[in-house]
Amino acid sequence: MGKKNSKLKADTLQTLVKETYFTEKEVKQWYKGFLKDCPDGLLTEQGFIKIYKQFFPQGDPTKFASLVFRVFDENHDGAIEFEEFIRALSITSRGNLDEKLAWAFRLYDVDNDGYITKDEMYNIVDAIYQMVGSKPNPQDDENTPQKRVERIFSQMDTNNDQRLSLEEFKEGSKQDPKIVQALSLYTS
Repeated sequence: MGKKNSKLKADTLQTLVKETYFTEKEVKQWYKGFLKDCPDGLLTEQGFIKIYKQFFPQGDPTKFASLVFRVFDENHDGAIEFEEFIRALSITSRGNLDEKLAWAFRLYDVDNDGYITKDEMYNIVDAIYQMVGSKPNPQDDENTPQKRVERIFSQMDTNNDQRLSLEEFKEGSKQDPKIVQALSLYTS
């Protein structure tokens, strides 16, 4: 008998090929790598943070990684199964702009109420500053998370209700290449 989970079930494989932007061969390769890193088939939040620490050694990615983990863990069971991992990876790496923005919206909408508040946006922006090890630059007009959030809200909150709907977020992001650039930098 082989290891439990050592081979992806044929129906699961076909479903993932249908639901993602990956080929059958790519899904199999990702699965092999996933099992190598997570022999029990589950990626825990601590394991996820450890991965982010490898990519951002100069900062502290703990807070950001935890927030991203929450979006990857679709069923909210405290672990990322391979299917959840590959679906999120598909969107963040190969999805179209609308898919990436919808995914990013879920990241920012921490309480899942369908809106992003300034506090939620600050939470993510601050986590990004911590992750990249940003030191305030006096020449930068957005040298603090607060200033960046204020600028983003002044651009995106078109109805001035102090919260961003998915539509406002998508439209505002499309008008600001800096935001789209930041999304692709931190989520893929």
